Amino acid sequence: MATKKSLRVLVGICVISAWVFGAAMQAGAETLHYKVYTYVIKWERTRIDDVEGHTVAYGTRGAFWVFDNGEVATTRSVVTNDMMKGAGSFMQYTTVKFEDGSTILYKAQGTTGGTATGSSGSAAMTSEIIKGTGRFEGITGTTSSKLKYLPVPPGEAAQEGYGEGTITYTLPSK
Repeated sequence: MATKKSLRVLVGICVISAWVFGAAMQAGAETLHYKVYTYVIKWERTRIDDVEGHTVAYGTRGAFWVFDNGEVATTRSVVTNDMMKGAGSFMQYTTVKFEDGSTILYKAQGTTGGTATGSSGSAAMTSEIIKGTGRFEGITGTTSSKLKYLPVPPGEAAQEGYGEGTITYTLPSK
């Protein structure tokens, strides 16, 4: 008799725990999907003399993000890359600024492909959110995006691009 009662209590505790923890996890995780257009603000590229087509670059990019929910944000990214004939790795810090002044800052790493002559290419990245301000105070999470780049216009230092991405985040409970 005591065994049946203990089993019922244990099952009841498990059901209540699953309901409480499941509701808390669903309420905490948020996802924002966006489309992006990115452009160059400043770009410096230096040739490395080890092999043909090796360059290292440092620059600043801007972007417009349009979210599925209708919100719009601007970004400013500080980027470094190490390229072999237009393909290689990059690292960047990006600040996303929303219309209400709230921000999200993240650090991303990824790879990009293309050619040293500036023809179109692509990039893919994943990142970790570092901090947020305003309604994003205390944010944690990640972002990911895929971009396609257009050929470098005459007289420009680097390519413009477009693509899409996702921010997956959690905010602290209030």
